[in-house]
Amino acid sequence: MSNVCLLLGSNIGNREFYFFEAVKLILHDIGRIIKSSGLYETEPWGEKSKDLYLNKAMIVETEFEPDIILKKVLNIELSLGRKRTEIKYLSRTIDIDILFIDQQIINTETLTIPHPQIAFRRFVLIPLAEICPDFIHPVFLKTISQLMNECKDKLEVKKLG
Repeated sequence: MSNVCLLLGSNIGNREFYFFEAVKLILHDIGRIIKSSGLYETEPWGEKSKDLYLNKAMIVETEFEPDIILKKVLNIELSLGRKRTEIKYLSRTIDIDILFIDQQIINTETLTIPHPQIAFRRFVLIPLAEICPDFIHPVFLKTISQLMNECKDKLEVKKLG
């Protein structure tokens, strides 16, 4: 069994509905959710959209290998209306990023673990710090809390509810 850390994001349509459905599908297709952060509303990163994102981090216990986890994540996104294009940072119904799989470091044509942008994005680090502040990033060899304190990103990340 492995622990996979995911980040969910949505900024178009009924964002709460997409989160609810994504969580149901993650439970059904990937594994048991061990920890889940609160819900955060965040400014869009790297895009021109004015639509705010909802973000949530979670740790899922799974029996699947990394390439299978990726296929399952992509299928969940597709089933919830995600349309992938060559253009990065477009608005989306649902986005599920694989941030970590235990302490693995993976670099293939289709998968890079840990996610290469974690240390540079507050909308990732803040929910992560809520559920695993002492987790040590296997590349930077710093805790999530340390990375959050060093992050230069200034976009607003606001916890809801």
